Amino acid sequence: MNLFAGHLPGIAATEVEWRRLDFSAWGEGVTVDVPLLSEAQGLALAARVRENARSYLKTLPVAEIVATIDKAIARLLDREDPLRRQAEALLPVVTGYDAETVRLGLSGYLRTFRAPQLQRFLAEDFANPGVLDGFQPAMKGGFARAHGPELLLHIWAGNVPGLSLWSLISGLLVKAGSIGKVASAEPLLAGWFAQILAEIDPRLGECLAIVWWKGGDAASEQVWLNQADTIVAYGGNDALAAIRERAPITARFLTHGHKIGFGVVSVAALDARKAGALARLCAHDAMRYEQQGCYSPQMLFVERGGKVSPREFAEMVSRELAAFARRHPRRALSVAEAAGVAAWRSGEEMRAFDNEGRLVLGDAEDGWSVVQVDAAEPLAPSGLNRTLKIVAVESLDAVVPLVAPFRSFLQSAAIAASPEELFRIAALLGEAGVTRIAAFGTMTAPEAGWHNDGRFNLLDLVTITEIEHSAELAAEAFAPYVD
Repeated sequence: MNLFAGHLPGIAATEVEWRRLDFSAWGEGVTVDVPLLSEAQGLALAARVRENARSYLKTLPVAEIVATIDKAIARLLDREDPLRRQAEALLPVVTGYDAETVRLGLSGYLRTFRAPQLQRFLAEDFANPGVLDGFQPAMKGGFARAHGPELLLHIWAGNVPGLSLWSLISGLLVKAGSIGKVASAEPLLAGWFAQILAEIDPRLGECLAIVWWKGGDAASEQVWLNQADTIVAYGGNDALAAIRERAPITARFLTHGHKIGFGVVSVAALDARKAGALARLCAHDAMRYEQQGCYSPQMLFVERGGKVSPREFAEMVSRELAAFARRHPRRALSVAEAAGVAAWRSGEEMRAFDNEGRLVLGDAEDGWSVVQVDAAEPLAPSGLNRTLKIVAVESLDAVVPLVAPFRSFLQSAAIAASPEELFRIAALLGEAGVTRIAAFGTMTAPEAGWHNDGRFNLLDLVTITEIEHSAELAAEAFAPYVD
């Protein structure tokens, strides 16, 4: 099957050079053609999107934008819609994730962008979302209005299907013209979403474009970087650093780089009645999207002293990962990924050879691996792709010094503890750099309005224009009703 990716308002497909990307998984193959625009085409498209956003998108009430997005998301949630059927059929082949993981993941993720949830996005960042439509009274006096960028460039990673929608929809909510660069690993969903928007509101569809260039192609990338007022980029830290160096000094540059997720389990959760269900949730978080997301757990810290020991809990998690492997088989790994998993497991096996306090669970042929360690160890990356280390600790407080040195890599942590313990340890982890505390089972599904990396989804994109109280008072002197 051959597909065309992207969304290029005002440019005919026959005018564009197309590059072919081939995908295969689960015994099927898909070919996706992605657009490679010339410099002149890129400049013209950026100018067109900027002007269309200025003349139309920025004139819309934010409530109308929310309603249009809601209609588009409703179509993608409708399993009878042709594009939803296409997504369910083709994304497993493109991404390698099993069909059920994709289906369930899509439905759960897309619900984040229904109208009620979009209201949460707005309410989280603006005390009065009306500031996106016009001047509103400011707490300090005077009035304020929020303006989104005229042209917002999104550079997306392809490690998790649909990642692109989070920043793309955020851009629409602040009325920014958007250019989105899809990743070669998943080039389809953003274009499908743009296509649906264009069918619902053709003029809105002209306020965004979905493009592609080969990762690392600095010359092609520079064309787009030079046009953007604000840049949102996802990816590896080295790639982001290279983009930052080339981005214009006048552009706002917002990055989302490498992060390591982890979990904390209290003795309060470690009894025969609760531990089994918790182990299933832990395994689910490690299984979903093969730990490719920044929020996926790579290490669990389990408190000693419960009725279920850390080693027994590790065995429970192992059994659950084995069960998930039967229901949701791990995607086929690339040569580099397979080598990374093998190296991680081999290193752990060598350390376990002379160390009774270290146990490697599962066989090398299994689609998962768990390492249980009796001695406290600092936070460290796993081999990804369903590899998990479970470390015993004497207390929840002991976790903090094990993660604090890695502040720049901290983001999501799951905690299974009593309410009192939850708030106490969350405060300590927050001081160490953790920005999101979640329940096990939800680590890979952030809530609507989540402050990614502790930042604002919408507020970081806007500038604020203020009418100071002094200007308001001074204007009274020039009113026609003044004697």
